[in-house]
Amino acid sequence: MANPNTKLKKEDKLTLADGFKNYFKGVKAEWGKVTWPEKHQIIVETGIVLFVVIAFTVAVYLMDIIFKGLLGLIPLR
Repeated sequence: MANPNTKLKKEDKLTLADGFKNYFKGVKAEWGKVTWPEKHQIIVETGIVLFVVIAFTVAVYLMDIIFKGLLGLIPLR
């Protein structure tokens, strides 16, 4: 069991700057391991996402119109 009263050696102490340096060294190492998709794949998948977003937007808009029309049929007293 370690004695809590023992002082750390100078080389055992990490400063905030050392912590940042270690973090960014790790980020740089992991960045090199990333496999980036091809340009064509990005364009195709972006097109698919835009199509789905537009399709759902139109579907929700049409449902809004339908429900507004149905609620308009309910007589108010």
